[in-house]
Amino acid sequence: MQGADVSEVPLQQHVVRQNFLGVPVDCLTLAQTIAVIDQAIQNRQSMQHVCINVAKFVAMRTNHELDRDVRSSDIINIDGMGIVWAARLLGVRVPQRVSGIDLMEQLIQLCALKRYRPYFLGATPEVLQASISNFRRRFEELELAGSQHGYFTKGEERDIIRNIKESKADCLFIGMPTPHKERLLARFRDDLGVPFIMGVGGALDVFAGRIYRAPRAIQNVGLEWLFRTVQEPLRLGPRYVKTNAAFAKIVSKAIAARLFSDKEIS
Repeated sequence: MQGADVSEVPLQQHVVRQNFLGVPVDCLTLAQTIAVIDQAIQNRQSMQHVCINVAKFVAMRTNHELDRDVRSSDIINIDGMGIVWAARLLGVRVPQRVSGIDLMEQLIQLCALKRYRPYFLGATPEVLQASISNFRRRFEELELAGSQHGYFTKGEERDIIRNIKESKADCLFIGMPTPHKERLLARFRDDLGVPFIMGVGGALDVFAGRIYRAPRAIQNVGLEWLFRTVQEPLRLGPRYVKTNAAFAKIVSKAIAARLFSDKEIS
């Protein structure tokens, strides 16, 4: 695990927060992100992480719970080449795309190396157990604080939160859909007692081997969404068409406004 030693420097000095069309984003590399998270875990300092992609960026405009969850997070990485390209085009210096799946994988490796104990929350019982089995196979030193599938009732929430707190987990990975994750954290984030919290969406399905990631070359040209659509056309096809079109419209208006403003000034 490579990364700069930031143990003696306040976390906020490493978070380079900028504004992208009204949404805050942190311009960090993957290595820098891991270093900041590592320090938070070491210091038992509360930190919540979120990734922004095109779908989430568009959804924030109408989903107030999601918008509040993103803005209240301590690290907001850019996951999605569409956001990376648009941000750079509009003058935001994004050094690197930080994929949530890549980050989670690196953090699980970090847990195995430094004996941090993660807790997994979410997914179906089968997917959750398959993910854990695969992680343990790859990282033999990994020790879990605990796990809980995502199909629980509202009446069970407090017992689950208590279990997470009593586990003394170093990090919590939540594989629950919006808005369930946001509502859970809004009610119980301060009661969890976990230094680092990260929403991982459907990443557990990937680590369980149920869904395949696009080859790196496809990821680099920004077509990972298309690769996923081929795997789940009925569920993802309409969503991606709608969000990509909305995002293109938003970015086009911003570019046009900037060009018009520049001409007026000149």
